[in-house]
Amino acid sequence: MRVLYVSDVYFPRVNGVSTSIATFRRDLADCGVTTELVAPDYRPPGARRAEEAEPGVVRVPARRVPGDPEDRRMSWRALTRTLAGLAARDFALVHIQTPFLAHYAALRFARRAGIPAVATYHTFFAEYLHHYVPALPYGVSRLLARGFTRSQCAAVQALIAPSEQMRAVLEEYGVTTPIHVVPTGLEPDRFRAGDGARFRARAGIARNRPLALYVGRVAHEKNIGFLVRMFPQVLRAVPEAVLVIAGEGPARAGLRAQVAASGLGQQVHFAGYLERGSELLDCYAAAQVFVFASRTETQGLVLLEAMAQGAPVVSTAELGARSILVPESGALVVPEREDAFAAAVVRVLGDAELRAQLAARGRAYARNWSSSAMAQRLSALYARLRDSPQPARRGATESSGPRIY
Repeated sequence: MRVLYVSDVYFPRVNGVSTSIATFRRDLADCGVTTELVAPDYRPPGARRAEEAEPGVVRVPARRVPGDPEDRRMSWRALTRTLAGLAARDFALVHIQTPFLAHYAALRFARRAGIPAVATYHTFFAEYLHHYVPALPYGVSRLLARGFTRSQCAAVQALIAPSEQMRAVLEEYGVTTPIHVVPTGLEPDRFRAGDGARFRARAGIARNRPLALYVGRVAHEKNIGFLVRMFPQVLRAVPEAVLVIAGEGPARAGLRAQVAASGLGQQVHFAGYLERGSELLDCYAAAQVFVFASRTETQGLVLLEAMAQGAPVVSTAELGARSILVPESGALVVPEREDAFAAAVVRVLGDAELRAQLAARGRAYARNWSSSAMAQRLSALYARLRDSPQPARRGATESSGPRIY
């Protein structure tokens, strides 16, 4: 079976969507599913296209997004032309990964080809709009997000939610399209041990300094500012502790300003993007505790990565993260209060026996989230969609989606 993936983001842009796409594509191949991906070209004009090394990925010319150094906006004309050039490849269905231009172009392709379209709901739009369009009152942004989500979900034959909590959100929005819960699984190499001493040497952090770690996109909706605000309470009990923030994103400058204003320049270290192989694993291995307080996770895969690496987790449990932070996960789940969160971090940092217990439970729990098992579930869904009555084929002159050039 051949499946077409279309996405507004992919590596080298590091986020959960990119990770999910790459993980499923690799494991679906073992299930007899061949995938081709259409995604933005991130290279600067005139630069060599390093991304072309990945087979089955077609890059579309794209421009920088004003105010966002990470993302790119594909040209609508180039995107639709690229998809038209793939029409003869006999795809069984289209899998839409993002709700922007990719959604509309992929939907038009599926309708013209008379094949099913499925979409994964990776983005929690209510919080996304709240943070990126702050002029909108929260109630208004929620109403807009609901309407936008219902409209997009109604246009596909099936939806994939990364967690039961996100399925509940979509159902509460009034979405009636069938929703299937298929989380992104952990790749086998996520369990490979890193070298914490190597990360500390590279970052200039003393070998015996207690280290709290956040890994993920440095974005407003990730609530990293809360971690910075609570950290002085940790320092009162553990003065030598350091908070490492690994990742990049649009909130980095604001967080640096917050750190400076709080006098935490020597206690908070920005590690930037880390290569997902040895560098990121080394970073996990260096941590005595992994801290997380995002309000918008559709799944929270990074929590599983931390557990797989034996990093004890202290986290709030919002939305999709709740599906991971169950009692058997070994994580300490706390409310979003600075005092409660800091107390849990201090407890973990000060108790080596507790750290060992949480690490062992977390590793054992993470092994239940195999990427190969999740790919088998997704492959079975693809087969059911392929064999179901297909949408009527549309004429070649039909147009759908925005006219953006």
